[in-house]
Amino acid sequence: MILTEKIRRLTSMPTFHVLLALSAAHCLNDLLQSVITAVYPMLKSDLDINFTQIGLITLVYQLAASIFQPVVGYVFDKRPFVWSLPAGMISTSIGIVLLAFSSSLTGVLIAVFMIGLGSATLHPEASRITSLAGHERRGFAQSVFQVGGNFGGSIGPLLVALIVAPHDRRYVMWFLVFAALCFWAMRPICRWYRGYLNSLKQSQKREERHAVLPLSRGMTIFTICVIIVLIFSKYIYMASLSSYYTFYLIDKFGVSVSQSQIFLFIFVVSTAAGTLVGGPIGDRYGRKPVIWVSILGTAPFSLLMPHVNLPLTVILSFCAGFMLSSAFPAILLYAQELLPTKLGMISGLFFGFAFGVGGIASAVLGDFADRYGVEAIYNFCAYTPLLGIVAALLPNLKKLKTE
Repeated sequence: MILTEKIRRLTSMPTFHVLLALSAAHCLNDLLQSVITAVYPMLKSDLDINFTQIGLITLVYQLAASIFQPVVGYVFDKRPFVWSLPAGMISTSIGIVLLAFSSSLTGVLIAVFMIGLGSATLHPEASRITSLAGHERRGFAQSVFQVGGNFGGSIGPLLVALIVAPHDRRYVMWFLVFAALCFWAMRPICRWYRGYLNSLKQSQKREERHAVLPLSRGMTIFTICVIIVLIFSKYIYMASLSSYYTFYLIDKFGVSVSQSQIFLFIFVVSTAAGTLVGGPIGDRYGRKPVIWVSILGTAPFSLLMPHVNLPLTVILSFCAGFMLSSAFPAILLYAQELLPTKLGMISGLFFGFAFGVGGIASAVLGDFADRYGVEAIYNFCAYTPLLGIVAALLPNLKKLKTE
């Protein structure tokens, strides 16, 4: 009875400090990940490499950061490891050191592989722990976690410009300060997770392993395929905004580089706000309505944007970013609820797939822009949110739970 009561209290007690620590760790991890692309100009001049070799660096990083995510999630679903997050940050830290001092393309490839492997460890594990620590408010928890990553990824290039660019590539070593802060942020996470695992081990049961799947195997596979289509539609349009928005504004409206960066920052703020809102709304009204409204609801803004003036373009980009970003916490939680015994693997699969789609879309859209002009990107990608209509095929899991 005492042990049962302890487990009950552990799984219902507030864990906001853990969620904040997870968000901070995500922020610092994604900040370190963003260093890679930010130092591309320095790598090109230092090592005298061409754009094809730059593409190879990107490919190695994306493969490590995306393909290994579901593998890591699957392994730690089977054998949970308290120190998984620090282990991932050790890999990232080694990569940062190698990136600062490598004098050959091979050394840089090893560096970005290590950094990518660190990301592949943190994302599925931290997302799984976030779901566990969120309890009944998993949507809110995932939103808090995602906002940290959004913020870190946006300020990383700025810090590279301030710390590294005025000097030389060796100054990348200063980013180990952020790695140290990340290790510190992981302390309360590991402490809480160790207590969680110990209590479940002492009770000789795992709640996840006894969870009942809400759908049949065939329907689960079909539903995951629908979710993949939704992620595909979301990240193609997000790639067009995150990678080419500044070029679009400069080309179409003649704004300066500094002005375009300000407008890009407004878009980044919209994605953070949307991410923070999407999870809690999903907790209240269910994941399906949020997914449906977020992706399909982006279409009016995306379709109008290529045909309006500069002020309206900025407003519409904010609305599109806000709407579209609110979808990912709901999508991730929906997928986790489909397979509650595989939280890490599902997190890794969808983080990895989202990352891979975004990277491939950026490359394809770059070639598209070279051929047809940057404005053509937005005339084409404006239609991708219409794929959100397939959200109608998603079963309503919240309704199934109440039946």
